[in-house]
Amino acid sequence: MKKNQKGFSLIELLIVVAIILIIAAIAIPNLLRSRMAANEASAVGSLRTINTACVTYSTTYQSVGYPATLARLKPPAGGGAADSTASDLIDSVLGAGTKSGYTFTYADVAGSGGAPSVVYTIQAEPSSRGTTGQRGFYTDQSGVIRAEATTTATSASSPLQ
Repeated sequence: MKKNQKGFSLIELLIVVAIILIIAAIAIPNLLRSRMAANEASAVGSLRTINTACVTYSTTYQSVGYPATLARLKPPAGGGAADSTASDLIDSVLGAGTKSGYTFTYADVAGSGGAPSVVYTIQAEPSSRGTTGQRGFYTDQSGVIRAEATTTATSASSPLQ
């Protein structure tokens, strides 16, 4: 009597699962590296956006100079009219200081004696170094973006190529 075999044996299913796990083990590290590279590219783009917004802000509000905080570049709450306290030059996510796995720290160097602010610095650090990004970034009113591979970037770090 001939037995009709239907379906897969347990061994065949285990082999298929093992092959899928091997492929996943190869693909996941590449996916994580790609995600970190995308986050770093987003951080550099965000720094360029902030630099442009700061120049626009200082041109629009000449008596103030550069903004005192990153939040002054956000849209006004409730959709009101833009002014020097909420100029609507960057999106609210970036204005909150965190975007795409990076934390942005804006520092204003206020002008002396009521003079307009002429100097600012921005640092972008990965929220979790090695997971959301590897490099730290720095820029200031010069517009040059600098990077540091393993620590916080400063004005002495190498500029991006």
